[in-house]
Amino acid sequence: MFAAGGFAQDKKDTVLVVTRDTVKSEKRSITIKIGESDSKDSTENDSKPASKVTFQFIAARFDIGLSTYTDKGSYTLSPANSFLERETWKSSNFGFEFFQMGYRFNSHFKIYTGAGLDWNHMRLKQNITFQKDKSSLTYVTDAVDYKKNRFSSQYLRIPLSFQLRTNDDKKGDKLNFVFGPEIGFLLNGKIKQVSDANGKDKFKDDYNFNPFRYGAFARIGYGGMGVYAKYYGNDVFADGQGPKDFKNLSFGLMFGF
Repeated sequence: MFAAGGFAQDKKDTVLVVTRDTVKSEKRSITIKIGESDSKDSTENDSKPASKVTFQFIAARFDIGLSTYTDKGSYTLSPANSFLERETWKSSNFGFEFFQMGYRFNSHFKIYTGAGLDWNHMRLKQNITFQKDKSSLTYVTDAVDYKKNRFSSQYLRIPLSFQLRTNDDKKGDKLNFVFGPEIGFLLNGKIKQVSDANGKDKFKDDYNFNPFRYGAFARIGYGGMGVYAKYYGNDVFADGQGPKDFKNLSFGLMFGF
């Protein structure tokens, strides 16, 4: 830990503090705080804690849940899009965040943005394979019985979070509510197939997924875990390259508030 002191003013110093948190089991982070030094940290129950800007490399907000889709507003696929029929309980969402920066106004309110990774996995029911390097989403029907036929996308997610939280309870935990918009940039698409005939196969391409997505999210939790929901307003596939008005909704459990 090191600190660089600034000019003293009204018995307070402007400081830069870098810490590496290795004590709290629920968070492992490296934190830079810029602001006025104060005898109380912003996490304590203080009516007017020192405001701080923070930059953190973290491992937090691990999302584990289900990924579902709407076809023109319906959860039932149209005949034209029946090739995207999925196994509901095996179509999943997973994600986490590795960086955040924000500003805490007081003990109860904070605004922060960050960066993380997010995967959506469609477990397809039909024995099909999507084709690489095509101008639109194209598939072939295979004469193979797949035990697993998973169609996935991976995005860099960038949320803008508005956090509301209560004071500590008797156990030292808080109730947190976080919501805001989120954008994402496509990193890759992937197919993973398992069959007796071919063993394990993996293929990577963009598979006509939308290169940019936008949506909104909400999280509510107590202590170190909670629940989340995310909805994306634009289509899963790029404009003119896949089913139109086909959108993604994910929800589930979250760990590491």
